[in-house]
Amino acid sequence: MAQESGQQHPLSIYFFIWGLLFVFSFFSYMVDYMDFQGGMRWTLILLFMFLKAGFIVAIFMHLAWERLALKIVILGPPIALMVLIFLMTYEADYTFMTRIEFSGAGAAAPAHH
Repeated sequence: MAQESGQQHPLSIYFFIWGLLFVFSFFSYMVDYMDFQGGMRWTLILLFMFLKAGFIVAIFMHLAWERLALKIVILGPPIALMVLIFLMTYEADYTFMTRIEFSGAGAAAPAHH
């Protein structure tokens, strides 16, 4: 019977990333516990979220050991969507302010009877 040969990764890297995910989760919970407000809170939450997701995809889903072409095919669409979402949020204020400017300042406020 022939033995199958495959790529083997040391278990230590999995345990290290597992511990790192616990550390990132701890800091993510601390953001809520410390009661950060506004942009700082959401920046930290998103930073820890993307770090955890990136490590999970890279190590536990073995994307770190794949060819560059496969990485681009898998990561390209989500990155493009994030760029488009950023552009939409950036333009939302411009569109809203343009509507207020052309409609008049009183058009944005609800009418009271």
